[in-house]
Amino acid sequence: MKKNSGNLKKRLEKGETVFGTWSSIPSASLVNIIGAAGMDFIVIDTEHGPISIETAENLVRAADVTGLEPIIRVSTNQPSLILQALDIGASGVQVPHIQSVKDAEIAIQSVKYYPKGKRGYSPFTRAGNYGLNLDQHCKKSNSDTMIILNLEGVNGLRNMKEIVKLDDIDVIFIGPYDLSQSLGKPGKTRSKDVINAIRDAVAVTKRYNIACGCFAHNDEYLKLLIDFGVRYITYMVDSSLMMHACREAVEVFNLHKS
Repeated sequence: MKKNSGNLKKRLEKGETVFGTWSSIPSASLVNIIGAAGMDFIVIDTEHGPISIETAENLVRAADVTGLEPIIRVSTNQPSLILQALDIGASGVQVPHIQSVKDAEIAIQSVKYYPKGKRGYSPFTRAGNYGLNLDQHCKKSNSDTMIILNLEGVNGLRNMKEIVKLDDIDVIFIGPYDLSQSLGKPGKTRSKDVINAIRDAVAVTKRYNIACGCFAHNDEYLKLLIDFGVRYITYMVDSSLMMHACREAVEVFNLHKS
């Protein structure tokens, strides 16, 4: 059913850098636009955004139409939420606030089917092509589904060198804003501690053939992440992209009318 399934994962395994944004506005049309613009993936945000599981399924469909790979950030590291996100056809899940090896193991076990994990099995979902892929669904899902773990606090960073030893992690994602808060410097994403944490994460993940991910809120930070070797980059949020474009339009209008 999903023509683009597994492509993002394969590109990261080849060492490529992929580029996406966040979906916080529950609009399938906006997801279509983002895909048509040429981005590689979109993270559908059910943690911070007002997006229900029913809406998320429509956003996943909208992404599939343009070859945009849909990742769902679940609100918490709960097997039931991860199961729902994958059953509606997401290419992978981004799991927030991983702080320990145990947290990481729970996420991995929730994503993978037997023999790798404990994901609940129903092939009669969108992910299973409504029962038409009975013989291939588990194997293909275990092979193609992405696991992105968000290390957003001091404890996660402290345990990162043990977490990356686990099998089946595709991306270790450093959340610079949550990390800045955990470090007692909320919003200071250019602080020495945050910058060093990102640089260290790139070095650690490289040793285990895992991609490092991070969020860029502007062009300057984007260049910084690329220079560091971050390979899974989320750029702004759909709402901030819209705000940025609208503000530019207002500035152009005010320039011309004066």
